[in-house]
Amino acid sequence: MELAREARLPEVLAALLVARGIKRADEAFTFLNPEMAHLHDPLRMKGMEAAVERLERAIAQREPILLYGDYDVDGTTAVVLLKTAIEMRGGEARFHVPHRLREGYGLQSSVLEAAYAEGVRLVITVDTGMRAVAEAETARRLGLDLIITDHHLPAADELPPDALAIVNPNQPGCEYPEKALCGAAIALKLAEALLMRHDAEKTREKTLPSFLKMAAIATIADAVPLKGENRTIATLGLRGLRRPAGAGLRALFKVAALDPATKELTGYDVAFRLAPRINAAGRMDVASEVIELFSTRSAERAAELATKLDRLNRERRDEEARALAAIEKRLATDEQLADDMLLVVDGEGWHRGVIGILASRIVERTAKPAIVVSVEDGVAHGSGRSVEGFQLLNALESCADLFTRFGGHAYAVGFAMPAERLDELKRRLTEYGAKEMAGRAPEHVLRIDAELELDRITPVLVGWLRKMEPLGHGNPEPVFLAQKARVLTAPRIMKEKHIRLDLAQNRDGISPRSGSTGTMKAVGWDMAARVAELGIREGSLIDVAYKIRENDHPEYGGIEIQMVGVRLSHTV
Repeated sequence: MELAREARLPEVLAALLVARGIKRADEAFTFLNPEMAHLHDPLRMKGMEAAVERLERAIAQREPILLYGDYDVDGTTAVVLLKTAIEMRGGEARFHVPHRLREGYGLQSSVLEAAYAEGVRLVITVDTGMRAVAEAETARRLGLDLIITDHHLPAADELPPDALAIVNPNQPGCEYPEKALCGAAIALKLAEALLMRHDAEKTREKTLPSFLKMAAIATIADAVPLKGENRTIATLGLRGLRRPAGAGLRALFKVAALDPATKELTGYDVAFRLAPRINAAGRMDVASEVIELFSTRSAERAAELATKLDRLNRERRDEEARALAAIEKRLATDEQLADDMLLVVDGEGWHRGVIGILASRIVERTAKPAIVVSVEDGVAHGSGRSVEGFQLLNALESCADLFTRFGGHAYAVGFAMPAERLDELKRRLTEYGAKEMAGRAPEHVLRIDAELELDRITPVLVGWLRKMEPLGHGNPEPVFLAQKARVLTAPRIMKEKHIRLDLAQNRDGISPRSGSTGTMKAVGWDMAARVAELGIREGSLIDVAYKIRENDHPEYGGIEIQMVGVRLSHTV
């Protein structure tokens, strides 16, 4: 392969890069070696100059500044970043993060009115505000200056909110190169632009690398594509997280059983161990405690808050399991629902903090876009997730007259509406899904990135593949294919549903490649039934789709593979 030769890379790594659109040696070097110089100048973002000038004036005149955030990881970390930057410049930063159940998503006029009464004259939104047309009018009427920083898409058929400045790379006329930043990354850009005016060298050398830690958590958690500037933010931030300085980060790492001093942090660690605990505050209780966690200097208070987040995350899992059981029963028994191409499932009293997760679970099981609705006190709150190629926000916009409020993007949406309109919503969305997905059969697609025989997996190659980190949306974990692997011992069942196999690449007596042991341990989660169905036993030849794992268990650790698909090999 040309890229492998020009960039002096293993062929399998070059194949992964080409699949991600990276075809030149210089592009490969940039992708595999992100550095601070790859970050773009924040002043290239439309609205940034005006936002910084008003922010500086507020600080100079000692005006209290209200930061208005969102209750997820992206919104809370964005508040932390901007609050820290303002306080470093000597300003007073207050904040408001809406309660998911009592207030719901987005900017609220009542909060603006209360802030004005308390002497606030500048409000900055983070990770929200792009559709707050009415609320921007409230701010204008009160005499509040409003700066909107957001990454969500503007309404297709409306003018943007009338704000002093809008900082959003997705707004018309913005030439900023990276369009897919998360809300916290945009807050980071505003913080950087503010601090650079005061001390550019200190900002570049010390403050910005520190801020990247928080921005990396949000970038990975918010599932923005880990390419371009997002990859730089995530990679450099993860490196910084190896040395967590704040009491809050250290406490959160402890409850998540992560020790970055002994094991390098990965995108998986952030997405599935840190982010769910941070998100649990907004899903189940009060998200403002996340901001306190990352702001406190007290190790004792940080430990208390982190322990609470851990408990809330367990409660979130329990709520999710109860509702998911009801949903799965309905999917199994409701023939009409099973035939729909766009699924809308509603329930009384389901916790609104988990309906987005439930929608994701339905998508995973059915390969169809799904919306889960919780009905409580006459109000229906919905959250949806989509599949590749189906613009879910467009589906909601076709029903815009039914909602009290709605928003989101192509693959994730949320809304609120009177419960009596729910049947009409189901009817319209069912028709919309049938029309837009006509002729498209839902299917679970297992995408193979490259063929990699088991005896080519060596510690050196695994080291090269680590340079693909952080993995996530836009840079998924590679799935490899090994054909004609021989099962060396009888399959071992674990906890009735998981399986372990010992495999070797079948090479008709040819010795293993240098650096390979010739055998490979394999684990298959929830694959015991599939292995039994295929009749796989000692001596079988199988084709395995797999991901590479590094097991750090002291007794049976080492390189192994996690099977994600298996079939019997075709033999001639």
